Amino acid sequence: MLGALVEKSIATPEYYPLSLNALTNACNQLTNREPVMALDEADVTRALESLRVKRLASVYHGSESRVPRYKHTLHDAILLTPAETALLCVLMLRGPQTIGELRTRSERLFPFDALPEVDETLTGLAARPGDALVVKLPRQPGTKESRYTHLLAGPGETAASSTTESSTPLASVPASIPSAPATAEARIAQLEDELATVRREVAALHDQFAQFRKQFE
Repeated sequence: MLGALVEKSIATPEYYPLSLNALTNACNQLTNREPVMALDEADVTRALESLRVKRLASVYHGSESRVPRYKHTLHDAILLTPAETALLCVLMLRGPQTIGELRTRSERLFPFDALPEVDETLTGLAARPGDALVVKLPRQPGTKESRYTHLLAGPGETAASSTTESSTPLASVPASIPSAPATAEARIAQLEDELATVRREVAALHDQFAQFRKQFE
């Protein structure tokens, strides 16, 4: 939900702050979300209250608004650059991702010139003294690149990923004799991962086109 508020504040400022209905729709968006959620207004209200207690969201009572609207206060709690905000937002909305995925998916929020700029920003977020906001996960079997995840909700994702990878039974396979079935499975897993990435990027382009078309309706 915090990610949805941050996203809309940057991507569609004309509709921000968000009403409860608009925020619910933003959380349940079918594109640019992983996983896709199905929250009702009661769920959103409870989550909003939790964010307000943590001073990460607040109610906005504007003179032109007939209903309460909500906005994030992330920048009041944490000092962030626009680039850092964009990466944290995408990580909150779509989970662990590679540097390439982060650059592509954050274009609507902040235009990174090249992958090294994304890498540098992630390094800064991971190196904050006593307050790391992202961490680099161990590379998964069958993938070429490591992924990054945010730590705003604690190190749960990191621990789960490390446990999953450490449980892979490798000791029974001699190092000098590669296993053909294992190699084939790794290749299939890699192809599936690449296909999923392409599908997500197509969905992102569809969402961007929909937002562009709204400007002329």
